Amino acid sequence: MHRLATDGYVEAKTMADELGVDTSTIRRDLDALERAGQVQRTHGGARATPGATAKLPYAMKEAERRTEKTAIAETAAGRVRNGDTVILDSGSTTYEVARALRHHADLTVITNDLRIAKFIAETPGVRLLVTGGELIGSVFTLVGERAIAFLSGYTADWAFLGADAVDIDAGITNMNTLEVPLKRAMITAAENAVAVADSSKFGRRALAKVAGLDEITGVITDCEVTTAIREQFGDILTVSQEPTP
Repeated sequence: MHRLATDGYVEAKTMADELGVDTSTIRRDLDALERAGQVQRTHGGARATPGATAKLPYAMKEAERRTEKTAIAETAAGRVRNGDTVILDSGSTTYEVARALRHHADLTVITNDLRIAKFIAETPGVRLLVTGGELIGSVFTLVGERAIAFLSGYTADWAFLGADAVDIDAGITNMNTLEVPLKRAMITAAENAVAVADSSKFGRRALAKVAGLDEITGVITDCEVTTAIREQFGDILTVSQEPTP
C-alpha cells in the first residue's frame, strides 16, 4: 500500500523479486487487497483504488491536501475562546488545528500526539497535558489503557477528532482499531466533540466505528465537498473557506 501511494501502480513480478518470494504469493496478497476495496487488479499487478483509506506514514499524510487541512483548522480554531481547554486527537489535520490555535491566550491543550505536544510545548502561554500510553511510532500516537485512564480525570470545552472516513450511516470510522477507545474517551470528556476531516474522507467507511454522527457535535470539512454530501449531512456539517494567506 505504501508503494501504491507513492507510485500509483505495483507489478507483481517486481514486488516478488524485491521481497524474495514467489509471484503467486504477491498475487494472492493483491487479490486480498482487491476484495478489501484497497486496490484495483490489473494484468500483472494492481493500481490504487481512488479514495482507499489505507493507513499511510505520517510524513505522507502531512503533505496530502495541506491547503484544505489549513482551512479546516482555521475554522475549528475560530470556535475556541481564550481560556478554553481543548483536546486534540492525533493526526495531520489536528496538527494544523494546533498551529491555528497558537495565537489564543490561556489555553489548556490535552493531546495524545507527540508532534502536536512538541509544537504546543514551544508555544508560549499554553498549558500542555500529554496522555501518556504506548506509542504507535509511525504516526506519533499514544494509545492504550493508561491514556484512556488519564482522560477520564479531565473535562474539556472542545475535542477535535481526526477521521479516516466519514459516512452518513456508518458515522466516523478509523482504520486502526487501537485508537478507537481513546477517541471515544475524548468524546466523553468534551462538552463539544467535532470531527475534522477533508472532503476526500466523505462517503467512505473504514474498518472500525468510532462514533455515530449523533454522538458528536459536528463535522468540519473543506469547500471541495460535494453538494450531495452537504445536503446529506445538513446542519451537522461546517464547510470551511480558503485559508487566510
